[in-house]
Amino acid sequence: MKDLSITVCGVKFPNPFLLSSSVVSNTAEMVARAFDAGFGGVSFKGIGGPSVEIINPAPRMHSYNLGSKKLVGLQNVEQTTDRPLEDNIQDVKWLKKHYPNNPVMVNIMGFNKEEWKYLAQVFEDAGADMLELNFSCPHMSVEGSGMKVGQAFKLVGDFTDIVKRNVKIPVFAKLTSNVTDITEPAMYAKEAGADGITAVNTVRAITNIDINNFVPCPNIFGKGALSGYSGPGIKPISLKCIVELAKKEELGLPLAGCGGIETWVDVVEFLLGGASLVQMTTSIVKYGHRLAEDLVEGLSFYMEDKGFNKVEDIVGKALPNFYETKDFDLSRQGAAQFDLDRCIGCGVCYIACQDAGGQCIEWDSKKRRPIPDEEKCYSCMICSFVCPIDNPPLITFKEIKGKKIYTPPPSKL
Repeated sequence: MKDLSITVCGVKFPNPFLLSSSVVSNTAEMVARAFDAGFGGVSFKGIGGPSVEIINPAPRMHSYNLGSKKLVGLQNVEQTTDRPLEDNIQDVKWLKKHYPNNPVMVNIMGFNKEEWKYLAQVFEDAGADMLELNFSCPHMSVEGSGMKVGQAFKLVGDFTDIVKRNVKIPVFAKLTSNVTDITEPAMYAKEAGADGITAVNTVRAITNIDINNFVPCPNIFGKGALSGYSGPGIKPISLKCIVELAKKEELGLPLAGCGGIETWVDVVEFLLGGASLVQMTTSIVKYGHRLAEDLVEGLSFYMEDKGFNKVEDIVGKALPNFYETKDFDLSRQGAAQFDLDRCIGCGVCYIACQDAGGQCIEWDSKKRRPIPDEEKCYSCMICSFVCPIDNPPLITFKEIKGKKIYTPPPSKL
Protein backbone atom coordinates (compact mmCIF):
# COMPACT_ATOMS: atom_id res chain seq x y z
CA MET A 1 0.00 0.00 0.00
CA LYS A 2 1.11 3.55 -0.74
CA ASP A 3 1.81 6.09 2.00
CA LEU A 4 -1.44 8.07 1.98
CA SER A 5 -0.42 10.62 4.60
CA ILE A 6 -0.86 14.31 3.89
CA THR A 7 0.13 17.39 5.87
CA VAL A 8 -2.35 20.27 5.95
CA CYS A 9 -1.63 23.51 7.82
CA GLY A 10 1.23 21.75 9.60
CA VAL A 11 -1.00 18.91 10.81
CA LYS A 12 -0.18 15.42 9.52
CA PHE A 13 -3.08 13.13 8.62
CA PRO A 14 -2.42 9.39 8.08
CA ASN A 15 -4.77 9.65 5.08
CA PRO A 16 -7.15 12.31 3.75
CA PHE A 17 -10.36 10.52 4.80
CA LEU A 18 -12.31 12.25 7.57
CA LEU A 19 -15.65 11.79 9.26
CA SER A 20 -17.59 15.00 8.67
CA SER A 21 -19.23 16.99 11.42
CA SER A 22 -22.53 15.13 11.71
CA VAL A 23 -24.28 12.15 13.25
CA VAL A 24 -21.28 9.95 12.41
CA SER A 25 -18.93 11.95 14.66
CA ASN A 26 -21.11 12.53 17.69
CA THR A 27 -19.08 10.71 20.37
CA ALA A 28 -15.52 9.64 21.06
CA GLU A 29 -16.59 5.98 20.95
CA MET A 30 -17.95 6.35 17.40
CA VAL A 31 -14.87 8.24 16.24
CA ALA A 32 -12.52 5.71 17.83
CA ARG A 33 -14.15 2.86 15.92
CA ALA A 34 -13.78 4.86 12.71
CA PHE A 35 -10.09 5.45 13.43
CA ASP A 36 -9.63 1.73 14.10
CA ALA A 37 -11.31 0.99 10.76
CA GLY A 38 -8.91 3.25 8.87
CA PHE A 39 -10.25 6.80 8.79
CA GLY A 40 -7.48 9.36 9.09
CA GLY A 41 -9.23 12.12 11.02
CA VAL A 42 -12.50 13.65 12.11
CA SER A 43 -14.42 16.87 12.09
CA PHE A 44 -16.11 16.37 15.46
CA LYS A 45 -19.87 16.99 15.40
CA GLY A 46 -20.90 20.64 15.57
CA ILE A 47 -20.89 22.04 19.09
CA GLY A 48 -23.04 25.07 19.79
CA GLY A 49 -22.66 27.75 22.41
CA PRO A 50 -23.91 27.08 25.95
CA SER A 51 -26.45 29.93 25.86
CA VAL A 52 -28.95 27.85 23.85
CA GLU A 53 -30.33 24.43 24.79
CA ILE A 54 -30.45 22.21 21.71
CA ILE A 55 -33.28 19.66 21.47
CA ASN A 56 -33.37 17.73 18.23
CA PRO A 57 -36.78 17.00 16.67
CA ALA A 58 -38.14 13.51 16.02
CA PRO A 59 -38.03 12.03 13.48
CA ARG A 60 -35.17 14.17 12.27
CA MET A 61 -34.07 12.32 9.12
CA HIS A 62 -35.66 11.11 5.91
CA SER A 63 -34.27 8.78 3.25
CA TYR A 64 -34.60 9.93 -0.34
CA ASN A 65 -35.22 6.84 -2.47
CA LEU A 66 -35.20 6.64 -6.25
CA GLY A 67 -37.39 3.80 -7.45
CA SER A 68 -35.97 0.62 -5.94
CA LYS A 69 -32.72 2.35 -4.94
CA LYS A 70 -32.78 3.16 -1.25
CA LEU A 71 -30.96 6.00 0.44
CA VAL A 72 -29.90 7.80 -2.71
CA GLY A 73 -29.77 10.85 -0.47
CA LEU A 74 -30.47 11.90 3.10
CA GLN A 75 -32.59 14.81 4.30
CA ASN A 76 -32.15 15.95 7.88
CA VAL A 77 -33.13 18.64 10.35
CA GLU A 78 -30.26 17.78 12.71
CA GLN A 79 -29.06 20.69 14.86
CA THR A 80 -25.73 21.04 16.60
CA THR A 81 -25.03 18.38 19.20
CA ASP A 82 -27.48 18.04 22.07
CA ARG A 83 -24.80 16.53 24.31
CA PRO A 84 -23.49 18.60 27.26
CA LEU A 85 -20.48 20.75 26.46
CA GLU A 86 -18.37 19.11 29.17
CA ASP A 87 -18.99 15.65 27.65
CA ASN A 88 -17.69 16.84 24.30
CA ILE A 89 -14.63 18.42 25.89
CA GLN A 90 -13.81 15.15 27.66
CA ASP A 91 -14.35 13.21 24.42
CA VAL A 92 -11.84 15.38 22.56
CA LYS A 93 -9.31 14.95 25.36
CA TRP A 94 -9.82 11.18 25.33
CA LEU A 95 -9.40 10.95 21.56
CA LYS A 96 -6.16 12.94 21.61
CA LYS A 97 -4.82 10.75 24.41
CA HIS A 98 -5.66 7.43 22.76
CA TYR A 99 -5.28 8.39 19.07
CA PRO A 100 -2.51 11.00 19.00
CA ASN A 101 -1.78 10.37 15.31
CA ASN A 102 -5.37 10.93 14.13
CA PRO A 103 -6.09 14.67 13.95
CA VAL A 104 -9.26 15.94 15.59
CA MET A 105 -10.86 18.98 14.02
CA VAL A 106 -13.70 20.32 16.17
CA ASN A 107 -16.68 21.97 14.47
CA ILE A 108 -18.05 24.87 16.54
CA MET A 109 -20.92 27.33 16.22
CA GLY A 110 -21.24 30.26 18.59
CA PHE A 111 -24.52 32.08 19.00
CA ASN A 112 -22.79 35.37 19.83
CA LYS A 113 -19.27 36.80 19.68
CA GLU A 114 -18.30 35.72 23.18
CA GLU A 115 -19.37 32.14 22.52
CA TRP A 116 -17.24 31.90 19.37
CA LYS A 117 -14.24 32.99 21.46
CA TYR A 118 -15.14 30.71 24.37
CA LEU A 119 -15.71 27.57 22.29
CA ALA A 120 -12.51 28.13 20.33
CA GLN A 121 -10.39 28.48 23.45
CA VAL A 122 -12.04 25.59 25.26
CA PHE A 123 -11.38 23.12 22.47
CA GLU A 124 -7.88 24.34 21.81
CA ASP A 125 -7.21 23.70 25.50
CA ALA A 126 -8.82 20.25 25.15
CA GLY A 127 -6.22 19.34 22.53
CA ALA A 128 -8.06 19.87 19.23
CA ASP A 129 -5.67 19.96 16.29
CA MET A 130 -7.90 22.27 14.25
CA LEU A 131 -11.17 24.16 14.48
CA GLU A 132 -13.91 24.25 11.87
CA LEU A 133 -16.30 27.21 12.03
CA ASN A 134 -19.85 26.26 11.10
CA PHE A 135 -21.12 29.04 8.81
CA SER A 136 -23.23 26.66 6.78
CA CYS A 137 -25.90 24.54 8.50
CA PRO A 138 -29.04 25.21 6.41
CA HIS A 139 -31.65 24.61 9.10
CA MET A 140 -30.49 25.85 12.51
CA SER A 141 -33.45 26.81 14.68
CA VAL A 142 -31.41 29.52 16.39
CA GLU A 143 -31.79 32.78 14.46
CA GLY A 144 -28.57 34.31 13.16
CA SER A 145 -26.56 31.07 13.09
CA GLY A 146 -25.38 28.47 10.59
CA MET A 147 -26.14 29.26 6.96
CA LYS A 148 -27.53 32.70 7.90
CA VAL A 149 -23.98 33.66 8.92
CA GLY A 150 -22.50 32.13 5.79
CA GLN A 151 -24.81 34.26 3.67
CA ALA A 152 -23.84 37.45 5.53
CA PHE A 153 -20.24 37.67 4.41
CA LYS A 154 -19.18 40.32 6.88
CA LEU A 155 -20.22 38.04 9.75
CA VAL A 156 -18.06 35.28 8.24
CA GLY A 157 -15.13 37.65 8.52
CA ASP A 158 -16.07 38.97 11.98
CA PHE A 159 -16.46 35.55 13.60
CA THR A 160 -13.37 34.15 11.89
CA ASP A 161 -11.40 37.11 13.19
CA ILE A 162 -12.67 36.58 16.75
CA VAL A 163 -11.57 32.96 16.71
CA LYS A 164 -8.22 33.58 15.03
CA ARG A 165 -7.28 36.27 17.54
CA ASN A 166 -7.84 33.86 20.42
CA VAL A 167 -6.31 30.55 19.31
CA LYS A 168 -3.07 29.35 17.77
CA ILE A 169 -4.31 26.16 16.06
CA PRO A 170 -5.42 26.19 12.38
CA VAL A 171 -8.95 27.37 11.64
CA PHE A 172 -11.14 26.24 8.72
CA ALA A 173 -14.31 28.09 7.71
CA LYS A 174 -17.07 25.67 6.66
CA LEU A 175 -19.11 27.41 3.97
CA THR A 176 -22.53 26.88 2.46
CA SER A 177 -23.26 26.25 -1.21
CA ASN A 178 -26.49 28.22 -0.79
CA VAL A 179 -24.90 31.43 -2.10
CA THR A 180 -24.38 32.85 -5.59
CA ASP A 181 -20.57 32.67 -5.49
CA ILE A 182 -18.86 30.65 -2.74
CA THR A 183 -15.54 32.37 -3.34
CA GLU A 184 -16.92 35.63 -1.90
CA PRO A 185 -17.43 34.42 1.70
CA ALA A 186 -14.19 32.45 1.34
CA MET A 187 -12.29 35.67 0.71
CA TYR A 188 -13.89 37.28 3.78
CA ALA A 189 -12.73 34.28 5.81
CA LYS A 190 -9.22 34.49 4.39
CA GLU A 191 -8.91 38.22 5.03
CA ALA A 192 -9.90 37.53 8.64
CA GLY A 193 -7.12 34.97 8.97
CA ALA A 194 -8.71 31.59 8.13
CA ASP A 195 -6.17 28.87 7.43
CA GLY A 196 -8.46 26.75 5.24
CA ILE A 197 -11.95 26.29 3.82
CA THR A 198 -14.37 23.37 4.09
CA ALA A 199 -16.97 23.11 1.32
CA VAL A 200 -19.76 22.32 1.52
CA ASN A 201 -22.40 21.59 4.15
CA THR A 202 -25.71 19.97 3.23
CA VAL A 203 -27.69 21.67 0.47
CA ARG A 204 -30.98 23.36 1.39
CA ALA A 205 -33.66 21.25 -0.26
CA ILE A 206 -36.95 19.39 -0.15
CA THR A 207 -36.68 15.72 -1.06
CA ASN A 208 -40.32 14.67 -0.73
CA ILE A 209 -43.77 15.89 0.24
CA ASP A 210 -46.10 13.36 1.86
CA ILE A 211 -48.88 13.39 -0.77
CA ASN A 212 -51.45 12.01 1.67
CA ASN A 213 -50.82 14.44 4.51
CA PHE A 214 -49.36 17.32 2.43
CA VAL A 215 -46.33 17.71 4.71
CA PRO A 216 -42.66 17.94 3.62
CA CYS A 217 -40.41 15.12 4.82
CA PRO A 218 -39.24 14.46 7.42
CA ASN A 219 -42.77 14.81 8.81
CA ILE A 220 -42.42 16.00 12.39
CA PHE A 221 -45.93 15.59 13.78
CA GLY A 222 -47.53 17.42 10.89
CA LYS A 223 -44.75 19.98 10.33
CA GLY A 224 -41.94 19.99 7.79
CA ALA A 225 -39.22 22.41 6.74
CA LEU A 226 -36.67 23.27 4.12
CA SER A 227 -33.57 21.54 5.43
CA GLY A 228 -30.26 19.90 4.62
CA TYR A 229 -29.84 17.31 1.87
CA SER A 230 -26.74 15.16 1.49
CA GLY A 231 -25.54 12.15 -0.45
CA PRO A 232 -24.37 11.38 -4.00
CA GLY A 233 -26.95 13.75 -5.48
CA ILE A 234 -25.09 16.82 -4.20
CA LYS A 235 -21.63 15.70 -5.32
CA PRO A 236 -21.72 17.77 -8.56
CA ILE A 237 -22.52 20.86 -6.47
CA SER A 238 -19.86 20.29 -3.81
CA LEU A 239 -17.21 19.35 -6.38
CA LYS A 240 -18.05 22.50 -8.34
CA CYS A 241 -17.55 24.57 -5.20
CA ILE A 242 -14.15 22.98 -4.52
CA VAL A 243 -12.97 23.70 -8.07
CA GLU A 244 -14.20 27.31 -7.89
CA LEU A 245 -12.34 27.82 -4.60
CA ALA A 246 -9.19 26.13 -5.89
CA LYS A 247 -9.23 28.20 -9.08
CA LYS A 248 -9.47 31.45 -7.11
CA GLU A 249 -5.80 32.41 -7.12
CA GLU A 250 -6.23 35.15 -4.52
CA LEU A 251 -7.60 32.62 -2.05
CA GLY A 252 -4.74 30.13 -1.99
CA LEU A 253 -5.95 28.18 1.05
CA PRO A 254 -6.06 24.40 1.60
CA LEU A 255 -9.51 22.91 1.07
CA ALA A 256 -11.54 20.14 2.69
CA GLY A 257 -14.15 18.71 0.32
CA CYS A 258 -17.46 17.50 1.66
CA GLY A 259 -20.72 16.44 0.00
CA GLY A 260 -21.63 13.23 -1.80
CA ILE A 261 -18.30 11.39 -1.45
CA GLU A 262 -18.96 7.67 -1.48
CA THR A 263 -16.20 5.84 -3.39
CA TRP A 264 -12.45 6.10 -3.87
CA VAL A 265 -13.17 7.51 -7.34
CA ASP A 266 -15.12 10.35 -5.70
CA VAL A 267 -12.14 10.96 -3.42
CA VAL A 268 -9.74 11.15 -6.35
CA GLU A 269 -12.03 13.58 -8.17
CA PHE A 270 -12.07 15.91 -5.17
CA LEU A 271 -8.31 15.68 -4.82
CA LEU A 272 -7.82 16.38 -8.52
CA GLY A 273 -10.21 19.32 -8.16
CA GLY A 274 -8.13 20.92 -5.42
CA ALA A 275 -9.19 19.40 -2.08
CA SER A 276 -6.48 18.17 0.32
CA LEU A 277 -8.92 16.46 2.69
CA VAL A 278 -12.33 14.84 2.18
CA GLN A 279 -15.17 14.41 4.67
CA MET A 280 -18.05 11.91 4.64
CA THR A 281 -21.39 11.30 6.32
CA THR A 282 -24.13 9.76 4.15
CA SER A 283 -21.80 7.11 2.74
CA ILE A 284 -20.96 6.03 6.30
CA VAL A 285 -24.65 5.94 7.19
CA LYS A 286 -25.06 3.68 4.17
CA TYR A 287 -22.04 1.40 4.46
CA GLY A 288 -20.52 1.92 7.91
CA HIS A 289 -16.87 2.32 8.84
CA ARG A 290 -15.88 -0.58 6.56
CA LEU A 291 -15.95 2.05 3.80
CA ALA A 292 -12.47 3.14 4.92
CA GLU A 293 -10.89 -0.10 3.70
CA ASP A 294 -12.19 0.43 0.17
CA LEU A 295 -11.08 4.07 0.18
CA VAL A 296 -7.56 3.25 1.35
CA GLU A 297 -7.15 0.39 -1.09
CA GLY A 298 -8.64 2.26 -4.05
CA LEU A 299 -6.59 5.43 -3.56
CA SER A 300 -3.43 3.40 -3.02
CA PHE A 301 -3.90 1.40 -6.22
CA TYR A 302 -4.75 4.57 -8.15
CA MET A 303 -1.54 6.25 -7.00
CA GLU A 304 0.46 3.17 -7.95
CA ASP A 305 -1.17 3.02 -11.38
CA LYS A 306 -0.64 6.73 -12.12
CA GLY A 307 2.81 6.99 -10.60
CA PHE A 308 1.95 9.36 -7.75
CA ASN A 309 4.32 9.10 -4.81
CA LYS A 310 2.29 11.16 -2.35
CA VAL A 311 -1.26 12.44 -2.03
CA GLU A 312 -0.12 16.06 -2.38
CA ASP A 313 0.88 15.25 -5.98
CA ILE A 314 -2.77 14.60 -6.87
CA VAL A 315 -4.18 17.77 -5.32
CA GLY A 316 -5.29 20.20 -8.04
CA LYS A 317 -3.88 18.09 -10.88
CA ALA A 318 -7.03 18.61 -12.98
CA LEU A 319 -7.30 22.38 -12.45
CA PRO A 320 -5.30 23.38 -15.58
CA ASN A 321 -7.94 21.59 -17.67
CA PHE A 322 -10.84 23.74 -16.40
CA TYR A 323 -11.67 26.56 -18.82
CA GLU A 324 -14.46 29.00 -19.51
CA THR A 325 -16.85 27.73 -22.20
CA LYS A 326 -15.70 30.55 -24.50
CA ASP A 327 -12.29 28.84 -24.70
CA PHE A 328 -13.57 25.60 -26.30
CA ASP A 329 -12.27 24.63 -29.75
CA LEU A 330 -15.48 24.71 -31.77
CA SER A 331 -13.69 23.73 -34.97
CA ARG A 332 -13.50 20.12 -33.76
CA GLN A 333 -16.76 18.24 -34.20
CA GLY A 334 -17.85 14.61 -34.19
CA ALA A 335 -20.71 12.17 -33.87
CA ALA A 336 -21.98 9.21 -31.89
CA GLN A 337 -20.74 5.86 -33.16
CA PHE A 338 -22.61 2.58 -32.58
CA ASP A 339 -21.32 -0.96 -32.10
CA LEU A 340 -24.41 -2.51 -33.67
CA ASP A 341 -23.12 -6.07 -33.28
CA ARG A 342 -23.83 -5.70 -29.55
CA CYS A 343 -27.15 -3.87 -29.95
CA ILE A 344 -30.16 -5.58 -28.29
CA GLY A 345 -32.74 -3.65 -30.28
CA CYS A 346 -34.42 -1.92 -27.34
CA GLY A 347 -34.88 1.34 -29.27
CA VAL A 348 -34.31 3.72 -26.36
CA CYS A 349 -31.56 5.55 -28.29
CA TYR A 350 -34.03 6.24 -31.12
CA ILE A 351 -36.69 7.53 -28.71
CA ALA A 352 -34.21 9.79 -26.89
CA CYS A 353 -32.84 11.21 -30.14
CA GLN A 354 -36.29 11.87 -31.59
CA ASP A 355 -37.83 13.36 -28.46
CA ALA A 356 -34.87 15.14 -26.87
CA GLY A 357 -31.97 15.19 -29.34
CA GLY A 358 -31.17 16.04 -32.93
CA GLN A 359 -33.55 13.64 -34.73
CA CYS A 360 -30.50 12.11 -36.39
CA ILE A 361 -31.42 8.46 -35.78
CA GLU A 362 -33.91 6.53 -37.91
CA TRP A 363 -35.27 3.11 -36.93
CA ASP A 364 -35.14 -0.15 -38.91
CA SER A 365 -38.26 -1.86 -37.55
CA LYS A 366 -37.51 -5.18 -39.29
CA LYS A 367 -33.98 -5.58 -37.96
CA ARG A 368 -34.75 -3.60 -34.82
CA ARG A 369 -31.65 -1.52 -35.21
CA PRO A 370 -30.93 2.24 -35.12
CA ILE A 371 -29.77 3.94 -38.32
CA PRO A 372 -27.60 6.90 -37.25
CA ASP A 373 -26.90 9.84 -39.56
CA GLU A 374 -23.42 11.16 -38.69
CA GLU A 375 -23.91 14.33 -40.73
CA LYS A 376 -26.96 15.38 -38.69
CA CYS A 377 -25.57 14.22 -35.33
CA TYR A 378 -24.49 17.09 -33.12
CA SER A 379 -22.86 14.95 -30.45
CA CYS A 380 -25.23 15.58 -27.57
CA MET A 381 -24.59 11.91 -26.66
CA ILE A 382 -27.91 11.43 -24.87
CA CYS A 383 -28.31 8.21 -26.87
CA SER A 384 -25.31 6.82 -24.99
CA PHE A 385 -26.74 7.86 -21.61
CA VAL A 386 -29.95 5.87 -22.09
CA CYS A 387 -28.37 2.82 -23.76
CA PRO A 388 -28.40 -0.15 -21.32
CA ILE A 389 -25.18 -1.63 -22.77
CA ASP A 390 -22.39 0.20 -21.01
CA ASN A 391 -19.60 -2.21 -20.09
CA PRO A 392 -17.98 -1.25 -22.37
CA PRO A 393 -20.31 1.40 -23.82
CA LEU A 394 -22.09 0.44 -27.01
CA ILE A 395 -22.36 4.09 -28.10
CA THR A 396 -19.27 6.30 -27.94
CA PHE A 397 -18.12 9.65 -29.30
CA LYS A 398 -15.74 9.92 -32.23
CA GLU A 399 -14.18 13.01 -33.76
CA ILE A 400 -14.76 13.55 -37.47
CA LYS A 401 -12.10 15.77 -38.98
CA GLY A 402 -13.47 18.56 -41.11
CA LYS A 403 -17.06 17.95 -40.08
CA LYS A 404 -19.33 20.97 -40.49
CA ILE A 405 -22.10 21.89 -38.10
CA TYR A 406 -25.38 20.55 -39.47
CA THR A 407 -28.11 23.14 -39.82
CA PRO A 408 -31.59 21.57 -40.00
CA PRO A 409 -33.92 22.82 -42.75
CA PRO A 410 -36.74 25.22 -41.90
CA SER A 411 -39.72 23.67 -40.12
CA LYS A 412 -42.48 22.35 -42.38
CA LEU A 413 -45.13 23.34 -39.87
